[in-house]
Amino acid sequence: MSAKKKDNKNRWRNKTVTFRMSPEEAKKLDSYVRISGLQKQEYLIHRVLQEEVTVRASPRTYKMLRNELESVLKELQRIENKEAADRDLLDVIRQINRTLYGMKEDADE
Repeated sequence: MSAKKKDNKNRWRNKTVTFRMSPEEAKKLDSYVRISGLQKQEYLIHRVLQEEVTVRASPRTYKMLRNELESVLKELQRIENKEAADRDLLDVIRQINRTLYGMKEDADE
C-alpha cells in the first residue's frame, strides 16, 4: 500500500470526487491539463476553487506545449477548407496563448 501524503498546506486529501463528462469535454480538459503541466487533480482543484493556475516554465512544459501546438496544426490543416474552426479547438488555442503569454511575463521578471 502506498504511503499517505499531505498536500502543500499539510492537509490530508482523503475525499473522492467523481463526475461524468462527454468525450468532447474530457478531451478539452485533458488538453488544458497537459498545457498547464500540472497533474489533473491539481488542475481541477485550482479551477474549482477559482485559484490562478500557475504554469512553471520547464522542459516538460515546453514539450507539452509543442505537442499541443502540433495537434492544433494538424487540426487546422484538416479543416483548412472549412469556413470556421471547431469551438473546442479555438478554446485550446486561447488556452495555449494564455499559457505562453504568462510564461513570457515570468521570464521578463
